[in-house]
Amino acid sequence: MIDLLLTKPNWNDVVDDQDSIRSRMSLLTDLETVIWSAVDRAEARLWLCNTVAGFNCVTLLHQRDLFRALLRTPRTKRDLASQLLHFMFDTSPHKLGSVLARRSHVLEKFFQGNPKRVLLWFSCSSSGGGLEQGKGFKALSQFAFKNRDICWEELEWKGKHGQSPAVVATKPHYFLDLDIQKTVENFLEHVPEFWSSDEFAESVKDGDIFFIDRSFFVQYFIDLMYKEEYKDIWDVVNEFLGQQPFSSLCGRLLIVLEDQDLCYLVESLCESLGPRMELQQFNDISNLFAILVSKCGAYGSIDQLLLLNAVTAQRRQLLRLLRDEEAWEPQEKINEIVSKMSAIPSNPNILTTILKNKYKMKTIEVIKYVGLLSWLLYYRLSRECQNPESWESLFVNNQIGFRNSNKHTLPERDGPSEEDCSGFDSSSSVRVKSRRKKKARKKKRTYYRDEDGDDDELLDYDSASQKLVSLSNTRSWLLSTDGYSSGLSSIYQSTFIDSACLGG
Repeated sequence: MIDLLLTKPNWNDVVDDQDSIRSRMSLLTDLETVIWSAVDRAEARLWLCNTVAGFNCVTLLHQRDLFRALLRTPRTKRDLASQLLHFMFDTSPHKLGSVLARRSHVLEKFFQGNPKRVLLWFSCSSSGGGLEQGKGFKALSQFAFKNRDICWEELEWKGKHGQSPAVVATKPHYFLDLDIQKTVENFLEHVPEFWSSDEFAESVKDGDIFFIDRSFFVQYFIDLMYKEEYKDIWDVVNEFLGQQPFSSLCGRLLIVLEDQDLCYLVESLCESLGPRMELQQFNDISNLFAILVSKCGAYGSIDQLLLLNAVTAQRRQLLRLLRDEEAWEPQEKINEIVSKMSAIPSNPNILTTILKNKYKMKTIEVIKYVGLLSWLLYYRLSRECQNPESWESLFVNNQIGFRNSNKHTLPERDGPSEEDCSGFDSSSSVRVKSRRKKKARKKKRTYYRDEDGDDDELLDYDSASQKLVSLSNTRSWLLSTDGYSSGLSSIYQSTFIDSACLGG
């Protein structure tokens, strides 16, 4: 029998069965060891980062302040700043380009002694009857013609003789005859005015120049941020941090954080989001994780956060990992733990007893054990509830009232259907509506995903070619948990499993 532990806690009627508690806690500790033997720590970190990225109540101001604080942390700032700059190069190069344009003279050193960079930025090409000028070439030719009195002699031509300004004014394509390499070398040596000119600054303003040598510009902007404390670069960074989607920032930045800083970020977010999320429905599993962590207070180590996240917010990923053929040994050990746990006499107040003994452990330890117990329950449900009969037995054993329904799908989100509320009225109008709905549903794809985007792992719908169970072999029920208005179909069994294991 699977005990869903749905009994309402009675703090004054808890039997302090120390032997039973010690046995259960020992098995849960064994489960923790098995999980860590199967899960790579780097993968567990990635799961935690994915959960954090799913927080949907983070304000733009909060995310800006949070990441800005991390950028100021000595042990983190260089790696995090580098990752952030690469992100900005990819998505908003013009923001940093505007900073560089105001200091374009520094690029004089960028091109000195580097013919490859010179040719990449200042080269040009001609196609058809028109002239396609690169940004650097355009800046060079515009500056040269505008300031011909100070730099025309520095232009190097490929032909036997040079071109006069008067000729180039009528035939600008003659600029194609310039020897770019030698001309830029002359400008580097004799025309310093070009490198701080409006023409050159305009050419780098959109940030395309960053792609010539990313590493150079990453280091340049890091120096601006931390050595020179240049205000303009921090203004741009703060603006960027306050505009990007939180999930995008997490996806690009969290992977480079040290454990201590990742732990700080999770703590800070959960402390601020927990109370706000408690007022919302659990429509996102990341919200529940934030609430749990916000209740934990002080943390022992990030490993506890990683484990708590794995058995709650990433429970499906963990189940999928353990179902892999290569994980047969951990799976056998978990099955053994399940057998031993089932052999312990049932205690309807097991959760209450664990919570009442929390003074012996830190809060996060208590929540961790409850999380392990809920995942073990999740694991058992995924294995043992595979047909309608097993589900009805589960309801009976856990005192969940239910009524059979002729429907094979869940009611609409806004409440029970007309059929459900009418005492299963089988009038012709209702039957017509039911047939229309069923006909429409047949056209829909039979591949379902849960609320957090994962495949319905519990039903093994991993292949598009795998069909749903025949409707003749399915059954639907209305449950008593909220006055028989919530529906459950064996097609949607994972919805109930998620709720049962996570307090829904």
